[in-house]
Amino acid sequence: MDDTTADDRSGAGPSAPEGTAASASGGSLRRTIGLSELVFFGLVFIGPAAAVGVFGTLDARSGGAVALVYIVATIVMAFTAISYMRMSREVPRAGTVFAYASAGIGKPAGFIAGWMILLDYLFIPSVAYLFTGIALNSIFPAVPVWVFVAVAVVLTTGLNLAGVKVASRVITGVVLAEVAVLALVLVLGIAYLVQHGPTRGWLTPLTGIDAFSVTAVLAAVSVAVLSYLGFDSLATFSEEAKGGPRIVGRATLICLVLAGVFFVAQTWVGSLLSPLTPAELQADPALEGAAYYSAVDSTLGSWLHWLLALAKAVGAAFSAMIGQAAGSRILMDMGRSRQVPKFLAEVAPKTGVPWKGILVAAGGNVFVAGWAATRADGLDQLTSIVNVGALTAFIFLQASVVGYFLVKKLGSETPNWFNHAVIPVIGAGLLIAVLVSANPLALAIGAIWLVIGIAVFAVNNRRRTHG
Repeated sequence: MDDTTADDRSGAGPSAPEGTAASASGGSLRRTIGLSELVFFGLVFIGPAAAVGVFGTLDARSGGAVALVYIVATIVMAFTAISYMRMSREVPRAGTVFAYASAGIGKPAGFIAGWMILLDYLFIPSVAYLFTGIALNSIFPAVPVWVFVAVAVVLTTGLNLAGVKVASRVITGVVLAEVAVLALVLVLGIAYLVQHGPTRGWLTPLTGIDAFSVTAVLAAVSVAVLSYLGFDSLATFSEEAKGGPRIVGRATLICLVLAGVFFVAQTWVGSLLSPLTPAELQADPALEGAAYYSAVDSTLGSWLHWLLALAKAVGAAFSAMIGQAAGSRILMDMGRSRQVPKFLAEVAPKTGVPWKGILVAAGGNVFVAGWAATRADGLDQLTSIVNVGALTAFIFLQASVVGYFLVKKLGSETPNWFNHAVIPVIGAGLLIAVLVSANPLALAIGAIWLVIGIAVFAVNNRRRTHG
C-alpha cells in the first residue's frame, strides 16, 4: 500500500516558485544559492585537505595503505552519490534522507533515517572543530585544544545566523586558500621525495607495510568516509538552490570527484614523507591527530607545517560551519513534519535561516568536541561514531531508491532494474561491509542512538494518535 502522503512529497516538482522553496508547515527558505556557490559549499564542508586530519588514524588502522583506503572509500561514496542525485531530483527538500526515506519507504523509516543522519550532522561539525583545535595547537602548544574549539564555534555560528549569503562571501576565499596551500605541500613534497627518497616503499600507500589486510583496509574505510560526508550536505540546500535539484546533483558529483583526487594525492605523499610507522601510531594514538603535520615539519620545514596547519584550521572551522547549517536544516524539516519539537522549524524572517536549529546544533558541537579534546583517542572515537550514523542513513537512502521507483512507482523516471535496483543494492552492500568493520564502541553508541530514536518515534506517534 502506498503510504506516501502529500506531505512526504512537499516541495517536489517544478511548481515551487523561484524566489522561495515550497515547504510543509513552518518557515520557508529562499532560493539564493547558485552552482558555483554549491560547489564551494561542498568543498569547504568536505575540505580539500580533509585527509590531513585523519591521516594518522587511517595509517595506523590500514597498516600504511592509506591511498588504497581512499580509493575504496571514493567508490563506496560514488554509489551513494548516485542515489542522492536521483532522490534529490524527485524530493527536493532540505531534510535529505529523512525526506527521501519517508517518500520511498514510509514515515517510520524516514524518521529513523533522519535520526541516524543527525548523529552525523550534529557530530561532524564537532570533528571539524576538533581538527581546528588540533591544527592550531600544533602551532601554539601552550593553548589547550578546547580553547581554539570554543572560539571557532562562536565565530562560525555567528556567520550561520547571519545567513547563507553572508557566509558564502568568505567561503570561496577559504577554499581557494586551502587548495593553494595543499598544492604547495604536494609540489614541495614530490620534489623532496625525488631528491631524498621516501621513508617507505613507493607503492606502500596501496599495498601497506608488511602484511596486507583486507579487514584492516575496510576498518580504515569506515573512518575515511568521514572525509567525504560533506558532499551529501549539498542536498540539504535543495530548497535554496536557484537551479533546483538538478544543480544540486551536478554539484554533488563535482565535489566527490575533486575530493577523491585531493585525498589520494595528499595521503600518498604524506605516507612517503612520514617519519612514523603505522605500528608506532597504533602504540600511541595521541600521535595520530598531528601525524601529517609531523611529516611535513620533519621533511619540508616548520614554516610549511605552520602554513598547512593554519589553512587546515580555518578550512575545518568553515567545514564545521556548513555542517552545522546542514544539521539545522534537517532539524527544521523534521520539525515541520512534527517528528522533533516544532520550534526547530522556525526560520528567521530577516536572514532566512533556521536559527533555533543552528543554536541547538552549536550547543551539541561545543559539548561533543570538548569531550573529545580531553581524550587521547578522542579523534578516533568521534570520527567512528559520526560514520556509523552516516553509513546507516545511507543504507536507508539506497532502500528509498528501490521503494520510490520500483515499489511505489512514483518517480519521474521510467522504472529501471539496473538504475533503481542493481546500483542501490550494490551501494547498500558496500555500505554494510564498511559499517560492520567500524569501531565496536562506535557501533554500540550507534545502536543506543537508534534505540533512542525508535523510542522517540513511538512516543510522538502515540501522542498524534491519542491527541
